[in-house]
Amino acid sequence: MSDSASPAPASPAPASPAVKVKPPAPEDKPFATFVPELLLPALAKEIQSYGGPAAELSFEQGPMPVVGSDCWMLKGSLPGERRFWLCFTSDNINSFKTVAIAESGSEPSLLESFLIDEKKMSLALLVSRLVQRLNGQKWLGPN
Repeated sequence: MSDSASPAPASPAPASPAVKVKPPAPEDKPFATFVPELLLPALAKEIQSYGGPAAELSFEQGPMPVVGSDCWMLKGSLPGERRFWLCFTSDNINSFKTVAIAESGSEPSLLESFLIDEKKMSLALLVSRLVQRLNGQKWLGPN
């Protein structure tokens, strides 16, 4: 027997709880991925939920309707040759946005500011407000 007590083994430090890594928000995807892979399908689905025919949607860079300055745009057409454009002044969903619409047989003649007061842009916000604008034109479903 020994008079000296051996020191107690050091207890391991309690394991810190695993930090949950939040998956990136859809809006954090690169613009060139976000629009065609997330925005276009979500918009098409929401428009179709109104019961009307599917919209033809595309994403391209080109001259902005009415003013002709270069922009990125989501272009859409609905039955009856109704057309609309959601234009982004740069390749960022938080950039300045405008909307233009044209009834059949006419060209767009007015650009409207779109979501200018919003601090944080989201997929749901872009889709809901654009659909709200199109529905306000009585272009969706049986209005």
